[in-house]
Amino acid sequence: MGVLKDKLSQAERRPQLITDCVKLVDSEVASKSGVTGLMIKSGYKMFTTIMPRMVENAVDVLLDEFLVVLDRHYDAYLKAVPDQKTPFESWAKSRDSLIADDLLKITDDIMNRSNKTAIKKIYAGMRKVAQRNVAEAVPGIGRLVSKHMA
Repeated sequence: MGVLKDKLSQAERRPQLITDCVKLVDSEVASKSGVTGLMIKSGYKMFTTIMPRMVENAVDVLLDEFLVVLDRHYDAYLKAVPDQKTPFESWAKSRDSLIADDLLKITDDIMNRSNKTAIKKIYAGMRKVAQRNVAEAVPGIGRLVSKHMA
């Protein structure tokens, strides 16, 4: 394990990390605009109304695997910017598509193992939109990582 996973995997940090991740998801959804943004906001509101802890539960389930992915990128950051004069957020933003794709490989794998055909179809149809939206969230993820690494 690298330094990020070691630090952020500590049991006493998990509740606050999950809370901050949920706030990031809420913020990212709220920032969406246009027709796609309206659809995302409507869907999000519908799901969170039906299942108020859905995002929190999803973050909790996925967090350990996400930390493994982010740890690899954080290690690469430390090698590329040993003095850390460039914030992780900025470094990560320049690699947003790669980081997003690595994070989405986790949910891709979950979908590949699923036997729920309808959900797999919906996911496949939304995968490109998800790629773009997760890439747009990478700077926020970088800020969140920096906050918890401080």
